[in-house]
Amino acid sequence: MKYLAAALLISTASLANAQETGTAGATFIDAAGAEVGSAELTGTPTGVLIALEVSGLPAGQWVAFHVHETGNCDHETGHESAGGHFNPGGKEHGFMAENGPHAGDMPNQYVGADGILRAQVFNTSVTLGSGDADIAGRALMIHAGADDNVTQPTGDAGDRLACAVIE
Repeated sequence: MKYLAAALLISTASLANAQETGTAGATFIDAAGAEVGSAELTGTPTGVLIALEVSGLPAGQWVAFHVHETGNCDHETGHESAGGHFNPGGKEHGFMAENGPHAGDMPNQYVGADGILRAQVFNTSVTLGSGDADIAGRALMIHAGADDNVTQPTGDAGDRLACAVIE
């Protein structure tokens, strides 16, 4: 009986932590300002799960996917209004960098032959709703090319194709 009580206590504590981290959504807009997809973000005790579906992307190729520092997706500026990569730790860009990666660096994603990116990405370097690594109110960005994981400060990922403010 004491093991059952301990298991219930652990499950209740885990549930409370998961609820504290919260959920968010984001709507992607393209370079013309049209809505082209969405993301659902779920905070967990160890990071944030991002499920996304975005259309109108370069078919059959890898594209970079990042968290950017500013929650502003002005398509008239080519989404430059979203600023640079989210980097609360002052790290270098890329998974291959000696002092990297940024908290906003995430693996490249593959776009299907239909031009639609469907993915689930788990980022252990960020939070949702609390602390210095909080990405609520920031932007998700999909670039035109793959991130090379070494070029500073952006990974030479190309134009900003789709941007979404995390709300």
